[in-house]
Amino acid sequence: MSVRIHNIAIDCHDTYALAGFWAQVLECPRQPEDFPGDPEASLLPPGGPMVLFLAVPEGKTIKNRVHLDLAPTDRTRDEEVERLLGLGATQVADQRRPDGTGWVVLADPEGNEFCVVRSDAERATTPASSADAAAGPAGGTAA
Repeated sequence: MSVRIHNIAIDCHDTYALAGFWAQVLECPRQPEDFPGDPEASLLPPGGPMVLFLAVPEGKTIKNRVHLDLAPTDRTRDEEVERLLGLGATQVADQRRPDGTGWVVLADPEGNEFCVVRSDAERATTPASSADAAAGPAGGTAA
């Protein structure tokens, strides 16, 4: 027997606004039935599980225990970082190295951390280092 991830749930204050930010990040539309003030909002990115945003009363107080690592498909890691900063992300940590390895830790508008790693094309042209397999500051695997 096997399982699949049905959705990734993200707790937040403003489901509609945060789903709008992530819709731009993942380049997929918000669901048409979602509206401002709704306690839930969702995205259905192509090829991935649903991303579900759930309204909670408490704010984020500590580092995420689970986070997303994003790998760009049609641009470089650095181009993707710049695009995401332009969408409203903030940079939390920069773990890029002179040899091209490493990652960047960003946060969404509600402070949820995520990482941007190198694209497949970048990994193909720069050999992986042992540091690429180390856990990054957001707690994920770097590449």
